[in-house]
Amino acid sequence: MSQQREAIDTYLLRVMNTLLMERSVTRAAVKLNQSQPAISAALRRLRDITGDPLLVRGKSGMVPTEYGLRLLEPVQNALREIERIRFQQHDFDPTTSIRAFRIGCPDYLNALFVPSVVERFREAAPAATLEFHSLGPSFDYELALEEGKLDIVIGNWPEPPEQLHLSNLFVDEIVCLMSNTHPLARRGALTLEQYLSAPHLAPTPYSVGQRGAIDVHLARERLKRNVVVTLPYFNVAPYVLARSDLLFTTTRVFAEHYAKMLPLSVLPAPLDFPPMQYYQLWHERCHYSDEVRWLRGLVSDTMRGLSETAPTL
Repeated sequence: MSQQREAIDTYLLRVMNTLLMERSVTRAAVKLNQSQPAISAALRRLRDITGDPLLVRGKSGMVPTEYGLRLLEPVQNALREIERIRFQQHDFDPTTSIRAFRIGCPDYLNALFVPSVVERFREAAPAATLEFHSLGPSFDYELALEEGKLDIVIGNWPEPPEQLHLSNLFVDEIVCLMSNTHPLARRGALTLEQYLSAPHLAPTPYSVGQRGAIDVHLARERLKRNVVVTLPYFNVAPYVLARSDLLFTTTRVFAEHYAKMLPLSVLPAPLDFPPMQYYQLWHERCHYSDEVRWLRGLVSDTMRGLSETAPTL
């Protein structure tokens, strides 16, 4: 008669998932805040339970066995269901929470969005912490959401990842921003020919493989603007415009915010750009979390407040 194997518990499931993802006892120990001997002992237990080595030595370190790779998906599914049960059993109270919340946010929203979110967050959750993380071409925000390094991401990319959850926040119209002394600003309107031939300032894309919404629409119309300067820092753009002959195509909320502070003019776009849709993204791993659901609600309320102060489309 074969010996009955030990039952697997939540701790061992988390260790197995982390080991198979990190492919290192040392890195798994750091990520789980455990000692290396404790993770090694858990790995021995997992090998006894599964009857498989799970991780074996390879040329450049540890690699999962074929059976270990097959176990990864069911283990992650099991952990998600456990997380769902755990969060549904506890009522989340933001006033007493000490959790660290993390939001990925492109810098074009910083001046408008971040102060309002911080204000509401501090009022609602005074003992919790809030971290904002910048986005850029070298930052894999999808992986950060999957691994829990971010709770939500705010974006407006034309094609958000289909595997992530999405909720729309608000819509804004596209306008042109330029210096008050720009020759086109004095005319009060732009023709399409003037728009395409004028020198443009454009932001560096915030996501690998993603073009900005403006250039995506122009390409669909078989048009191309004359981009002569690109910037990785969106909020620097208005200051560059004030001292140059460049045009900047952006949203009305952003344009009018800076036009109040700098010698800038806001003109209607000369072609029918689709309205800019802002949304928030999150991973399935925290879809049922009351804590992240509360954060999404706070962000939605804040963005709704911004849209209500913007001109009606």
